[in-house]
Amino acid sequence: MFTGIVEATGKVVSFKENKAAWLLKLEVPREIADSLKDGDSLACNGCCLTLISKEGNVLGFELLEETIRLTSFEGIIEGSLINLERPLAANARLGGHFVSGHVDVRSRVLDFEQRGKNYYMRVAVPDEFLKYVVYKGSISIDGISLTIAEALPDSLAVWLIPHTLEVTNLSDCAAGKFVNMEFDILAKYVEKIACGNREKSPYQP
Repeated sequence: MFTGIVEATGKVVSFKENKAAWLLKLEVPREIADSLKDGDSLACNGCCLTLISKEGNVLGFELLEETIRLTSFEGIIEGSLINLERPLAANARLGGHFVSGHVDVRSRVLDFEQRGKNYYMRVAVPDEFLKYVVYKGSISIDGISLTIAEALPDSLAVWLIPHTLEVTNLSDCAAGKFVNMEFDILAKYVEKIACGNREKSPYQP
């Protein structure tokens, strides 16, 4: 479980397809590398990945086809910045919102522009997920907990303060880029309890 409060960014060292999976290697800050061991989880652009190798401050992760299909990792290249967050400790403050690290969909950034002193970002939302978009609700975009400023018929918009741009990969964002989105897990549980089996989730077979 995560909170969407990005701790640092890492840099893609390599991303290669192997026989059994894709292998992602990230260069991360020493503090984060030293705190992790094989088998630990790390949210990378909001996607919960399992650490399989560590060489100094270069961490290795395996990604399956399902992960590639649902996330923006397919388009990353060497040098890409990746948002990092370690799992929430039981005694830690919950500064953002509950983020599972299970990405729902990759979506295209429609607008990314400076308006006044802040930045405005609008992201497309597939029809099946619009029901989870609530004005002033929470959304995880590339692992960042953000507040929905506009709930639109086909998209959502957020405002970004300078600090968010400084400490996350949104410093490299632009219209046309794909980002990982995870919608509020609490809303999904409420929906499941209220509807029972009458309505399936978007990716439930």
